[in-house]
Amino acid sequence: MLLFKQTIASAILNAANALWQDNGLTDKELFDMLEYPPDDTMGDVALPCFKLSKLLRSAPPKIASMLAEQIGELDAAAVSVAGGYLNFKISPAYLLKNVLTAVETAGDRYGKNDMGEGKTVVLDYSSPNTSKPFHIGHLGTTVIGHSLKLLHEYCGYKCIGINHLGDWGTQNGKQIVAYKRWGDKAEVEAKGCDGLVELYVKFHEEAEKDPTLNDEARAEFKKLEEHVPENIELWKWFLEISLKEYNVTYKQLGITFDHYMGESFFSDKMDAQIQIMRDKGLLKLDDGASIVDLSEYNMPPCLILKRDGASLYPSRDIAAAVYRKQNFGFDKCIYVTSAGQSLHFAQWFKVMELMGYDWCDQLVHVPYGTVSIGGEKLATRTGNVVLLKDLFRQSIEKVYEIMNEKNPDLPNKDEVAEAVGVGAIVFHYLYNSRIKDINFMLENALSFEGSTGPYAQYTYARTCSILEKADDMDLTGEAVLTKPEESALLLTLSKFPEKVLDAVAQYEPSVITRYVIDVCTAFNRFYQACPVVTAEDESVRATRVRLTRAAGHVLRNALRLICIKTPEKI
Repeated sequence: MLLFKQTIASAILNAANALWQDNGLTDKELFDMLEYPPDDTMGDVALPCFKLSKLLRSAPPKIASMLAEQIGELDAAAVSVAGGYLNFKISPAYLLKNVLTAVETAGDRYGKNDMGEGKTVVLDYSSPNTSKPFHIGHLGTTVIGHSLKLLHEYCGYKCIGINHLGDWGTQNGKQIVAYKRWGDKAEVEAKGCDGLVELYVKFHEEAEKDPTLNDEARAEFKKLEEHVPENIELWKWFLEISLKEYNVTYKQLGITFDHYMGESFFSDKMDAQIQIMRDKGLLKLDDGASIVDLSEYNMPPCLILKRDGASLYPSRDIAAAVYRKQNFGFDKCIYVTSAGQSLHFAQWFKVMELMGYDWCDQLVHVPYGTVSIGGEKLATRTGNVVLLKDLFRQSIEKVYEIMNEKNPDLPNKDEVAEAVGVGAIVFHYLYNSRIKDINFMLENALSFEGSTGPYAQYTYARTCSILEKADDMDLTGEAVLTKPEESALLLTLSKFPEKVLDAVAQYEPSVITRYVIDVCTAFNRFYQACPVVTAEDESVRATRVRLTRAAGHVLRNALRLICIKTPEKI
């Protein structure tokens, strides 16, 4: 579709230059004005001439009619006018030559581009707080972040994925206090993260009754910063337990990281940045704490050091950004976190600007909405969580039951059930705009009807099944389109490269997720209306097999960009 829109934009520009000399229009401006009509009977692409009315000093319907007459006939499309709209309907011949051939030639590379060639992107995502198990609230940063990594790689960027573990802070002091007071080594070893979170919840229950526990936690964290051996050993043990559990979830999601660099990694790199703040006169004392005053920028003060000299998130984040720039030379550093942290990122981004780092505009915060359960906010400290491992287990079990009923002899049933069960949760999460708050309803996430992951995976498996039956067919004859559903499918497939660019520009995986459903809908309409392997005419049969293969390529490419696996049989 990108090529078609470029062709149309050039044709419109040539016509406009012939009709209105020195109009100042460019190919890019006209390209950006092109729209997809809400009703495809009007055309596949349209130019709303209202946008040209002021420049060309004429009524939109007149502009549309004059442009249509000047353009005349095009090989690529039929031209028509509807009010102030200039409409273009792509010809079947163009679709066959420029879309089907392009998908077949590129295969697994279809939709890729080299926009990011020679550029490096660092992505900071997932980053759970240690000593706490993965819950549904962690899913957003993890799958949004990894999808953005895959999308940027698809656009030619060198990508470095970093898991910035929350392994340094007062929460670690709380965990140490809880273990020292109420913990049992054998019980924690047996329960893993579940045992650690039980202690964490107990700490907050007890702190409600005895607030001095919070002071004790701050003191234990200060010991950690001072590298007191007992606290360091406990911290390392908690980290080991945490990573063991996290890696199970990452494996299910098919996610790997290039680096695990938690907040602790930067504990010896903060002092240099704090000194720069002092040297530039940015640090001020406020009730014993060190802050940077941001009132001039309509923001609260950014806290750098506590009254006891212990570090805070901004000082660690600044040290991490400088380290990443020095060691990875990024052109862009993306942080995927909850929208609730937007002020935090705005504050320390501004502090870095004031420190004189002229590359701070390369730092990008990608926020996402909150997850609640039955309208109640998630919180580890109260124990109100839905653990991902439990959610995945339930989903996988349900898929397994369905497969036993529908396809009991399916090979690799366990592997397929996991791919579909986990995929159902991920797809459900990534379907809506990332900034949208989600009231998580388990029954909706596990639904196997409608715009869901299982529907998408099953559609892909259907293309594989058709191709398996057509394995020995001769597909070398001249392609021919005989039904509108065939053209509609090709038109949908043509939009994939553009959707990739849109998803990257907006940092929005849901662009791809929703597009997957568009492809599934177009393919299943084609499948219902157009017999494939049983078509009588040899050319028609061969063309439809090729269309099926093209749809499979695009579905596989798109699903992988949103962390969804693609089993060939379900």
